[in-house]
Amino acid sequence: MSNGLSFVTLGVGDAFSAVNYSSCLALEAEGQVLLVDCPHPIRKMMREASASSDVPLDADRVSGVVLTHLHADHSSGVEGLGYFSFFVLQKKLRLLAHPYVAHRLWEGHLAAGMEALIPKQGEPPRLHGFDDYFELTSLSTERPVRFGPFSIECRRTYHHLPTTALRIRAGGRCLGYSADTAYDENLIAWLAQADLMVHETNYGMHTPYEKLAALPAELRAKMRLIHYPDDFALDASEIEPLVQGRRYSV
Repeated sequence: MSNGLSFVTLGVGDAFSAVNYSSCLALEAEGQVLLVDCPHPIRKMMREASASSDVPLDADRVSGVVLTHLHADHSSGVEGLGYFSFFVLQKKLRLLAHPYVAHRLWEGHLAAGMEALIPKQGEPPRLHGFDDYFELTSLSTERPVRFGPFSIECRRTYHHLPTTALRIRAGGRCLGYSADTAYDENLIAWLAQADLMVHETNYGMHTPYEKLAALPAELRAKMRLIHYPDDFALDASEIEPLVQGRRYSV
């Protein structure tokens, strides 16, 4: 990738998609890769996106993972990537999340699959904790948090469980990411301060496409869509949908 801020779209779908991987971005600046969310199967997603974008992506290139929330279609890959880092790369996986996102990450999500490891056959399991696998950096709604070349801001969205939208700056550019959210004009105004904003659209407690299509043309021009359902009319959209496996410059 070149200088500045760019990203490869690893997935564009929702939790029910039979067509696309779950929504996930791989950002790069100054040679460092930052994942926005981490669904399963994250290494397969990176491998396929590498082939289609000509951008080399794999676990050893991931500097950190930002988690917007703990729904499985956004965080189910953390266990596998954490284990790969622990056993193969022999280092801790660096996670970034607001404290109200991370609050139940271990006990409510990861512990059942990761807390017990058998050292060798015939021995009882040994208990492990979050800090054995991961290093957590807390994000803030009050101030930007620096992580390598990235400066990360977050803002809470309206969703079923604690979720944060993001503004990520690097290389003199800024990407806004809505994460999962109901339609929120104030959130869109916050995201619009970025050079490019990626916004979800879907049914239920999400943002209806019709609301986004009714926004002023200057906002729609700097917006891209993600997390759309399989039946979303891509060719008829007034706002450009992201394409899985494609690289974008911010």
